[in-house]
Amino acid sequence: MNSNPHGPRLRHGDEPLCNHSPNPTFSSILETRLQRRQVLQGGIAAAVATFFGLPALNGASKSAKAASGSSLLGFKAIPVSAEDKVVVPEGYTARPLLAWGTPITGTYPQFKLENTGAEQGMQVGSHHDGMHFFPIDGKDPWQGRSDEGLLVFNHEYVEPRFMHAAAKGQKFDDEDYPVNPDGSRDPDQVLKELNAHGVSIVHIKQQGDGNWTVVRDRLNRRITGLTLMEIHGPVRGSDFVKTKFSPDGTMTRGTLNNCAHGVTPWNTYLTCEENWAGYFTNTSKGPDQKPNLPREHKRYGVSTETSRYGWELASNKADEFIRFNATPTGADPTQDYRNEPNTFGWVVEIDPFDPSSTPKKRTALGRFAHEGVVFQPPVEGQPIVAYMGDDARFEYIYKYVSAEPYRKETAGGHLLDNGTLYVAKFNEDGTGEWLPLVFGKNGLTPENGFTSQADVLVNTRTAADFVGATKMDRPEWGAVDPKTRMVYFTLTNNSRREQDQVNAANPRPKNKWGHIIRWKEANDRPQATRFEWDLFVLAGPPEDSRTLSGQPLNADNIFNSPDGLWFDASRRLWIQTDTSESNLNQGDFAPFGNNQMLAADPDTGEIRRFLTGPIGQEITGVVTTPDQRTMFINVQHPGASTSEDDFAAGKVDSRWPDYDPNLYPRSAVVVITKNDGGIIGT
Repeated sequence: MNSNPHGPRLRHGDEPLCNHSPNPTFSSILETRLQRRQVLQGGIAAAVATFFGLPALNGASKSAKAASGSSLLGFKAIPVSAEDKVVVPEGYTARPLLAWGTPITGTYPQFKLENTGAEQGMQVGSHHDGMHFFPIDGKDPWQGRSDEGLLVFNHEYVEPRFMHAAAKGQKFDDEDYPVNPDGSRDPDQVLKELNAHGVSIVHIKQQGDGNWTVVRDRLNRRITGLTLMEIHGPVRGSDFVKTKFSPDGTMTRGTLNNCAHGVTPWNTYLTCEENWAGYFTNTSKGPDQKPNLPREHKRYGVSTETSRYGWELASNKADEFIRFNATPTGADPTQDYRNEPNTFGWVVEIDPFDPSSTPKKRTALGRFAHEGVVFQPPVEGQPIVAYMGDDARFEYIYKYVSAEPYRKETAGGHLLDNGTLYVAKFNEDGTGEWLPLVFGKNGLTPENGFTSQADVLVNTRTAADFVGATKMDRPEWGAVDPKTRMVYFTLTNNSRREQDQVNAANPRPKNKWGHIIRWKEANDRPQATRFEWDLFVLAGPPEDSRTLSGQPLNADNIFNSPDGLWFDASRRLWIQTDTSESNLNQGDFAPFGNNQMLAADPDTGEIRRFLTGPIGQEITGVVTTPDQRTMFINVQHPGASTSEDDFAAGKVDSRWPDYDPNLYPRSAVVVITKNDGGIIGT
């Protein structure tokens, strides 16, 4: 999710560039269609004008030109901000809720820096991300009561310096976490970090004064980096996932780096494992003493040194900690954890209304740095269709089509175990095609190194490389227009893209601003294997941006690094940004201020800034209650821009949301309401 997903100081957070395939990049495809002279002269935004508002994609819209005032956007745009607070338009109120450490289950331990690892497992986790409000009725994820429900949200990662009392006053250089004199890690600190990952399920209810409170009952649940998980789909029981913990390859422990999410038509929650690879280490070496990793590790960036948080260094050498060392210890894979990384990188299905249920990793959806999952509206008797992005530089966009049709009365997770996974290829002429990743097809055969469908899925990226998918600029959140069924995806940025790597769908070299792409499936059939695409917005400063109306961004809507994306029931498209904290309010990024959320009209292309967040954070996760009168968003990692020197001196960039000089900043949910009780966005 994050542009630098784990803070400016962490060594192992940002996934290393892993795609060295010769596949065409999106920006090279776009450049092929453009006049190269315009591109080289710096007129990118003008040159790509022909890719905005293609008639075939505008559908029922009267015009792709911005109107003088959009009926969807009724609020007055707010200015950019560098203040340490959440700012919303006049007539709106924003209140924090469910900050990291809020007690929700068990003995309900109150938050303090000295909380133990076990206590963290009974509290809201850290670094909130994707989120959904499930009406308490428990029948439909989008319909039902708006005053009570289950708020389910992800916890992407942790920042150890803000988490442990032992870190106070320390300056972290080589290590990103406190260590013992012998280089080992304190087991309770490791436990606390594992328990701060995962998902929180919280029963909340609106009170008479409009505020929301936690209902303390059995529905509250924490799912962490230690929770028992079942492996489902084609990879279940294969040799790729057999470990010392699960010799038959059917179980694993925990979910990590949970970024965005998905919501199934049958009322379950999907959490997505993104930058998980760096949590593991494999120090295997070949005869030349160079790292020798299998492709299912190397292609994803498993570390060849100490892992991201060094959990494998826990001094008690407990099995649940040493499993993060995936170095083989002998010939038998069921006697070590060489395959443990293969049990991560999946989409995990959770039933929020059944606290006793075991989460399930749905392997048919592929293994990569999953950002989120977004579904086409289900149609009775037709397949389920879902879209996913692989959030890393030069990675791909995927689509899943179930083998069985959707039947409301019988729909369930089995629809995610048997189907076809496709990867996108974008063409220079504004068309595209979905390439199936199916064993035995498109060269995915033993002759080319693929032995089964399980092999194809464990090595999804390698399979996508082989079939010729288009390399994208960090595909993140997706959203489906409920009226036109068009699919929108954020492409956050890619500063590593060179001039000779640009293409039609990724039009800018050194793309530090990002853009949003959209497409429409052929013949309005979501399961089609062809589509037409265009660009919805090029983010960036006025001189290097373009909206659907053909105009540059301005003071009301200038933004960069689009990340979170969601359509509300009225078709407002909510856009959230994730400028790296190392860039916030610095240099070329200074005019953008703190990270923000905007709303867009998909027909006119009008965009207005709705919210700005505190210092050092990203804005992520967005959903409303069914009546659209309460909105929930997340503020993740406030204060992450704090330098090591300042931290050691007891200074932090943010004190949000407590504003207590004795407390570090905390990720939290934000509840937004309109003062007149109206619909959010009007």
